[in-house]
Amino acid sequence: MNETICGRFQNHMAVSAAEVKELREKTGAGMLDCKKALEEANGDMTRAMEILREKGLAAAAKKAGRITTEGLVESYIHGGGRIGVLVEVNCETDFVAKTDQFREFVRDIAMHIAASNPKYIRREDVPQEVLDKEREILRAQALNEGKPEKVVDKIVEGRIAKYFEENCLLEQQFVKDPDKTIQELLNEKISTIGENITIRRFARFELGEGLEKKQDNFVEEVMAQVKK
Repeated sequence: MNETICGRFQNHMAVSAAEVKELREKTGAGMLDCKKALEEANGDMTRAMEILREKGLAAAAKKAGRITTEGLVESYIHGGGRIGVLVEVNCETDFVAKTDQFREFVRDIAMHIAASNPKYIRREDVPQEVLDKEREILRAQALNEGKPEKVVDKIVEGRIAKYFEENCLLEQQFVKDPDKTIQELLNEKISTIGENITIRRFARFELGEGLEKKQDNFVEEVMAQVKK
């Protein structure tokens, strides 16, 4: 196997928090995006900056401080009224809010929420008491699995990261393109449209949710439709 082929199969090297912080300070991109870029670049700071620029993340971050007071409230109803979503997505100008590209993006977000059922927009929105309880449960699970005490904390934090990926909208895989997260999709739209865009809030309702009755798998129905 030649060197080029070996390189393709080489695992991404681990990166330090200090490296992530340095890249974030240089580009203004999010910590998760910086970590991914450094891993993809195998720790090469210059290449990581190039990766961020290629994906439009650094450009998007520069617009992140701009005020977004325009936008749309979009609704999405699935299955003849079985699942309903309302989402507010903001942009900087009324002009952009009326464009087909922005409207399509907002509708995609509403469809994604219907399919993936996030509980929060970003990890910072998760209440501390929820995280504390989750860590307590995960720690007990790891110990019950017979994991050594010295590695339990590392295992718990890895599973907490997975919790964020499953429950925080921006970290979920986009149902129409699982190769990118909602955050990456958002950054692409900011870069393409040229305005800051924020997903402000959402509400998701599922018929009979919380009631004692047989539940059909509406989420799988939505995802099947979205992927067509």
